[in-house]
Amino acid sequence: MGIAVFLGILFFLLAAGGIAVAILSFRPKKAGRNVAAGNKVRGGVALGIGGLFIVLFLTIPFSFHTVNAGEVAVVKHLGEARITRTAGTYFDFWLTEKYQKYDAKVQNLSIATTAYSKDAQTMDVNMTVQYQIDVTKAIEIANHYGNLSVLSNRIESVSIEKAKSVLSSYSAMTIIETRATVSPEVESVIKESVNENYYVNIVAVVLTNIDFTDAFEKTVEDKMIAEQEKLKAEYEKETAVINAQKELEVAKLQAEARIEMAKADAQAQVEVAKAEARAIQLKSIEVARALGFTITETPIEDDDGNVTDIEYTIEFDGKTADEIKLISDYLKYVEYLAKWNGELPDVVVTDGNAQIILPTPGA
Repeated sequence: MGIAVFLGILFFLLAAGGIAVAILSFRPKKAGRNVAAGNKVRGGVALGIGGLFIVLFLTIPFSFHTVNAGEVAVVKHLGEARITRTAGTYFDFWLTEKYQKYDAKVQNLSIATTAYSKDAQTMDVNMTVQYQIDVTKAIEIANHYGNLSVLSNRIESVSIEKAKSVLSSYSAMTIIETRATVSPEVESVIKESVNENYYVNIVAVVLTNIDFTDAFEKTVEDKMIAEQEKLKAEYEKETAVINAQKELEVAKLQAEARIEMAKADAQAQVEVAKAEARAIQLKSIEVARALGFTITETPIEDDDGNVTDIEYTIEFDGKTADEIKLISDYLKYVEYLAKWNGELPDVVVTDGNAQIILPTPGA
């Protein structure tokens, strides 16, 4: 464009200068006939040069055409679209060649419409369609649509039609729950319909907003609240069951602990009884010795030959019945204590008297 401006200014100045010289040459002056004839000749030449530069001014500068980056131009020869021009500067005679430029950058088309779901719910839909013309089809665009405004209107109509078709195949709740799935489907359908028929490439289609009626949105909100309350109740129920199970396990563990403690107490009492039986046994041996009974001691050894205990035997030969009874009672009591399992003896009350019944050995 700069060279066209430069040449336009240059040709205009040269044409103006030639015309000025011609005017000055044709002005009447007091001079001889030869001088006057020379001035006329010089004026004619200057006029011719000025006229030539006027023609050049009207043809050459206006025949330079610049196509900017991001544009494509369709060159029409006497109204017929013949060739396309991309970014650059070109020289085409402006009286026969006309340039029609198209924006080849991505176009952003904002669309607002009303649609219906499968269950007849009304929704206000806002979406954005981004498209870019196919520069190789610029001549077809010029022949069929003339300009981008007409083409954009056609793309908008097709996009609305296809979006409504997709949305009408889903229920309102499905659209709300799966909008991330519905939007790509709308994009796919619009791409398939537009790309092949309208000489453009759809870059993206995005459902920016879907609004249902206030009544339906209130219904959805109530349903969501009910579902949340149901989930809360189920959670509380599960929590109560878990807590009850925990408490049951704790109770079981506590019961088992009490049982083990009782067993331990019983075993401890048995051990104490055994110790007491051993002590009484030794005391009975001392009593037997004191009464003159003969005591035989037999060492008890383990598998390694180590003495672990001593077994005492009392000889009753030559002793009175009372002496034998005394020692026998001691021994019976010792035997009872040695075998006692930790249970208390039975108590029988008869005629106001209490009798303690000791279990017999081996019982």
